[in-house]
Amino acid sequence: MDFNNTLRNDEKCVYNMRSLYEQYGYKQFRMSKFEEYDLYVKNKDFLVSDNIITFTGMGGKLMALKPDVTFSIIKNTADNPKGITKLYYNENVYRAADSHDFKEIMQTGLECIGDVDTYNICEVIMLAMGSLKLTGEDFLLDISHMGFVTALLDYLEVEGSDKDKVIKCIGEKNTHEIYALLGDKASCIADMINAYGDFDTVITSLEKINVNQNTNSVIEQLKQIKSILWGVENFDKIHLDFSVTSDLNYYNGIVLQGYIAGVPSIVLSGGQYDKLMHKMGKKSRAIGFAVYHDVLKQLNTSDEKYDADVVITYSESADPAALAAKARELTNTGMTVLVCKAIPDDFKYKLHIPFDKEGVQ
Repeated sequence: MDFNNTLRNDEKCVYNMRSLYEQYGYKQFRMSKFEEYDLYVKNKDFLVSDNIITFTGMGGKLMALKPDVTFSIIKNTADNPKGITKLYYNENVYRAADSHDFKEIMQTGLECIGDVDTYNICEVIMLAMGSLKLTGEDFLLDISHMGFVTALLDYLEVEGSDKDKVIKCIGEKNTHEIYALLGDKASCIADMINAYGDFDTVITSLEKINVNQNTNSVIEQLKQIKSILWGVENFDKIHLDFSVTSDLNYYNGIVLQGYIAGVPSIVLSGGQYDKLMHKMGKKSRAIGFAVYHDVLKQLNTSDEKYDADVVITYSESADPAALAAKARELTNTGMTVLVCKAIPDDFKYKLHIPFDKEGVQ
């Protein structure tokens, strides 16, 4: 039997993503379902939600079901600032749902930790593209660079709460509010937000608002990334979009967001988080991303027409040995088979075979 044919679309994606990451030397990282609560409470700004499921451990410590994988990897991976550690994972996280309840979410992703250079950054971008392509859908990968955003805000002397407000407005592409906050200084921020598209188009726009060595170094890095990725399959699916932002306290470089056709929410997200590494006492640099399975499950609606190929219903008089032989005969051909006395409500199947003491009716 070809087990790949029995998997849902999202399960096939996960299986193939793992194979993709292993091709590039990433090793699987397995972790516990929980960590000490203190690990998360110190870094709540990094989390999607500060609602965390907690419990008291046997030793009296306050524990938490993990709301994030990256923290566990950082905590449990040796610091390697002169080498490189490549890990991937397939783990559940526990987060607050929109209904004010909690949900268990499977994530597949990877982390590249250590002496991260431009090649490593490009490799992660390429693997993010590959992950989206494995969904079988049309996709788009948006890239930003927090280094350019930070340098521009520092140049404009935007500080404190105003900086947080501007970052929020950048993410919303709310130029009206940015002008209200910064006045005439907002024009270059607006130009940055409007610089959306392929590498050449956006780099040309960024060069017009290049204000100092810091912004220039980002532009040069983007040119180098383009030169490395140029010619990679689906390169045209990468867009530079400087409205893609993340917390400046944690992210410092490339930021990623991935989308697939027909799904309105983000499927993949990640970026460089050197600042988080340093905050947690590590000297290494790091970049990674996660793919969200709860979003990928929306891909299953188009092809899940049947719960089984065949349903065999049998009567009390049916010969169990003959019934088992018939089920084996069908499953040996690769079919999926449900054997039952009565077909469950809403169960979808291609073929129904009644079975009694005489065998197939």
